[in-house]
Formats: sequence, C-alpha cells, structure tokens
Amino acid sequence: MNDDYMPICRQDMVDRGISQFDFVYVIGDAYVDHPSFGPAIIGRLLEAHGYSVGLISQPDWKDDSSISIYGEPRLAFLVSSGNMDSMVNHYYVSKKPRKTDAYTPGGETGKRPDYAAVVYGNLIRRTYKHTPMILGGIEASLRRLAHYDYWSNKMKRSILMDSGADLISYGMGEHSIVEIADALNAGIDIRDITFIKGTVYKSTTTENLYDAVTLPDYEQVSQDQKTYAQSFMIQYENTDAISGKILVEQYGKKQFIIQNPPALPLTTEEMDDIYSLPYMRTYHPSYEKMGGIPAIAEVKFSLISSRGCFGGCNFCALTFHQGRTIQQRSHESILEEAAAFQDDPEFKGYIHDVGGPTANFRKPSCEKQMKSGVCRSQQCLFPKACRNLRVDHQDYLALLRKLRKLPKVKKVFIRSGIRYDYLIYDQNQTFFRELVEHHISGQLKVAPEHISDRVLHYMGKPGKDVYDRFCRKYEQLNQEMGKNQFLVPYLMSSHPGSSLKDAIELAEYLRDLGYMPEQVQDFYPTPSTISTVMYYTELDPRTGKSVYVPKNPHEKALQRALIQYRDPKNHAAVLEALHKEHREDLIGYDQHCLIMPGIPSSQLKRKGKQKTGVKTGRES
Repeated sequence: MNDDYMPICRQDMVDRGISQFDFVYVIGDAYVDHPSFGPAIIGRLLEAHGYSVGLISQPDWKDDSSISIYGEPRLAFLVSSGNMDSMVNHYYVSKKPRKTDAYTPGGETGKRPDYAAVVYGNLIRRTYKHTPMILGGIEASLRRLAHYDYWSNKMKRSILMDSGADLISYGMGEHSIVEIADALNAGIDIRDITFIKGTVYKSTTTENLYDAVTLPDYEQVSQDQKTYAQSFMIQYENTDAISGKILVEQYGKKQFIIQNPPALPLTTEEMDDIYSLPYMRTYHPSYEKMGGIPAIAEVKFSLISSRGCFGGCNFCALTFHQGRTIQQRSHESILEEAAAFQDDPEFKGYIHDVGGPTANFRKPSCEKQMKSGVCRSQQCLFPKACRNLRVDHQDYLALLRKLRKLPKVKKVFIRSGIRYDYLIYDQNQTFFRELVEHHISGQLKVAPEHISDRVLHYMGKPGKDVYDRFCRKYEQLNQEMGKNQFLVPYLMSSHPGSSLKDAIELAEYLRDLGYMPEQVQDFYPTPSTISTVMYYTELDPRTGKSVYVPKNPHEKALQRALIQYRDPKNHAAVLEALHKEHREDLIGYDQHCLIMPGIPSSQLKRKGKQKTGVKTGRES
C-alpha cells in the first residue's frame, strides 16, 4: 500500500510499474483522499486487500476515450456518481441549476452529467462490452429498485437496468466490495456472484431463491401509485441486515432485479481499520491551481465517530443507505486520528465536529437489535420514545472529554445534528451541561423542522412539546453558565401534510420567539424516502391513507414566505396567504399581527421583551 495519493492518470500507473489495474474506479466527484468521501474509503480498502485501483475522476462523458486512459481493468470497473446524488448536486428543489458544486475544483459546475451513474455506465459499455461493472455510492444505493424520480416526475427502473452494470454494491459497501473483489479474483463469473449481502443483481430466474419476497413488478408500480406505496413499505421493512429478506422485482416476462439483504453492520474493529487507512486527508494536489475542492473545508478537521441513525425521519434516506443500526469507532481510533491533526500546519486547535449522521447516537437504541435486528414497523423515537430505548450519553461524553485534553486542541465543537429529543430524554443531564459549556461555537443547530403536530406526524418527528422542553432546558443551562449561545432551528416548508394553515401556525410560533430564520429548506423529494413516496402518491405508505401534498409552486412559495414573514420582499405573499386562510386577525398593527396591511413587515415595531431561548439570526 502506497503512502501517497491513489493513481489518477496514466503517468501514475507507469510510475508505479502497474501494467493493468485490478479495478478502474470512475467517480463523479474530484478525488479527495479523506474518509468522509466514499470513493476514498472504497479505493483505500481495496488497496489494503492487495488490489490495485486507478481513479478516473469526472471523465468527459461526451468523449468515449476518457474512460479508456488505463485500458481494461483485470477484474472490473467501479462506478459512483460521487458523495451526492447527481441530480441533487445539480439542482435546487425548484429544479433550477445550482451555481456551485462543492465537489469539483474551484466549485465549478457542469463537470458531471445528470444521472451520472447511468451515463458513466453506458460510456463504459460502449467500449468495454463484457467487462464486469459494479455500481456503488448513494445514487446507485437509493435507486437500486424502481423509484420515483422527482426531476423527470415519473417512475424509473432500477438503475441496474439502465446503466448496463452487472451489480450494485448498496449501502456503505465495505463488506460487499471486498467480497466481490475476492470472488472475481477467484475466477467466479460476475453473473454467478449472486450470494453476497449488500448487493443487487440481474437474473432471468428466481428458482434458486429461498425465503424471498416478491414485490409488485415494474409495470404495476408504474401504473398504480397505491401499489408503489405498498411496494416501498415492503422495501422499507427489509432494510435491516438481520431481519431483511431477499426482494425480487420483475421487469417484463423474464427479467428480475434481485436485492440481497443488507450487509452486516461493521464491528468497532472493522470501523477502526477502515479509518486507519493511509488517507492523505485532503484533495489531490493537482486541483490546487484550480481553486481546490470546497467540500474539504468542513470535514478536514472533523471526526466521524459513528454511522447509522435510528431517528427515522421520513424525509431522510439514511434508513436505505446506512441503516438504523449504530456502528461506532473506538475511542483509541478517534483519538489517534485527532492527534494527527496536530502535525498539519493548517490546524489551529479547533476540531470542527465529532459525530455522524446524528452526533449523540453512539450505541444501538436497544439490546434487541443486535440479536433480532431493528423493528420492521416500529420506530425508536416516533411517535414517542420506545419503552426499550436506551438513552445514554456516557460513552460520547467520555470521548469528548478525552479529545478536549489533547495537546494543541483548543476547542472541540459538535456540528453534526444533535437529536434533541434523545438528549432531553436522558435523565442524567451531565452531557447536556457539558455540551452547553464546551462544545458549541456560539450556536447550536437542531432540526425541529416544523411545530405543527400534524406535519410532524408526517415527517416522523417528535411533537412540538418535546422541542419546547428542549428549548427551555437549553436556555436555563445557558443562563446558569452566563453564556449567550443561540439555537438555530432548521425548518422545512411544503412537506407532505403541510397546508397554509400549518405554515401560519409556524409563523405565529416564530413571531412569539422573536425569530426569523435566514434560511428555509423547501421539502426536496429525493429517491427512496417515505416523504418522497407521500409526495408522489399523495398517500401515507405507512397507513395507506390520503395525504395533502402542496405541489403548486405558488402555494409552496406562500408557505415559504410565511416562515420568513418579516422579510419585506415576502409582504405580498404573506398578505395573500393570510387572506386565503381568513386570518385577517394577523394583519394589522397589534403586537400579535404578522404584517401591516400595506407596509412591509420590516417596519412593524414590536413592543415588550422578546424571548431569548431561540435567538440566533434574529433581526434587531
């Protein structure tokens, strides 16, 4: 294994004396050799197992020769669109193009195609008709079976059908990619690699399958939205490595897409091994003259302590990708990585983050999961905390204390999402106190998303009362410690189930707090989430009942404007929304009103003392 960057060009191949790579890895991002970037992990892991890997980063998909710079790999092509789904990377929820790409040199856009994994797969197939090809990464993972595609507004086939690939390594992929490599190296034909967990493959028969679940076929889910909602819930209930079944989806008369159960969660020892690989921890130096890679800024001096999330938010795809079982690194592994920061001349003593999908999840939510898997139809935190939930921050707290004691470390921040309901359920408030005292950089970001209990139900989030309890406790602790630290709540508009009435309720809540968010996220229907199924089908797949879905762009604009009702440019939209809902009581000059009849709300004078529990970003 080389203590250097992985090869990115033909000259690197020559310099290392390699006549043929075992794997050629085509990626839609620039090459960043850091463990926060999936291609770096997969490439380094294959190297650690004795395989050579050549990277082709952001090839020119309009030029067939761009895929042939190394010639044919000995074992297979690997393909990933990058750290994000290429469509999310390219477009805002409005479907307007984004102006920057954080995973491309200098933030430049246009360096990868739409639906990148499919385009790269077909690019490879035009030259290499029969070379094995394996898809991986989040785009392939979340599009592994028939799925609704927001950007084309239609049902799409499994990405395996349209890309020309032979296999998908879904989820995080470390277990499955090594097993695939070993099988290919042993001479097993790619068409016979049907036995590896965490993979999806094509077949013309289902005769040898045991205990498989047959999904509605592609034609059925394409023609009937209720059938798709039912199919999705079967998939959702089979995302656990222990309890998940083989899933079969038929295309035409004799073509089947077969999903094996997810790969087993990584053990702590396996996690430690993966994060101890010889990453260079930054982008390839060839990008320096082009402005570097913006995405490295937030993660270079951050630490990943865990994977997985049992939070189960309906708009999040983590259940389909990382799973609900928490996997954690050892303290020793994390401390060793943090100690290495001190040798970097750019390190100023600040560890930017210690966390994962949810920072304060460091252990599985209950003992049962490790034997029986996560519950198929019951959530750990929704609608209320499960009676089997173990709430314990002691291990995470001990880790943070050790990090704070490292030489040259001035401050250890937590910027990953904190699950505030899990935090408030902890009877031992020591972690909460030390979080406030030591680990907040002036503001703590949390994600209530909304305050209407009806909308929260469709989001899979706890009720407003839980968030209120958290805010009160946060303010109390700040006052006790003489600190002036803020909360920044992430809020979402236009989620399925949200009406103008709900948006007005949220606006009134913000009025009472004296807070207007600087940013609001419109709901974004990304592949393979419960909320996206609601958006497309207007059904709650959990119950089969109808859901109101705001799809009209004008109504969505009104909902968004209500959350930022004090912005002068939103005055007309807020006025229209209040009239539509017959809430003229909120138009006027009283303190409880949102806006004046004909004057931009920025001129509205408030009387009395504003609340300070949530105050970051509040306009004066």
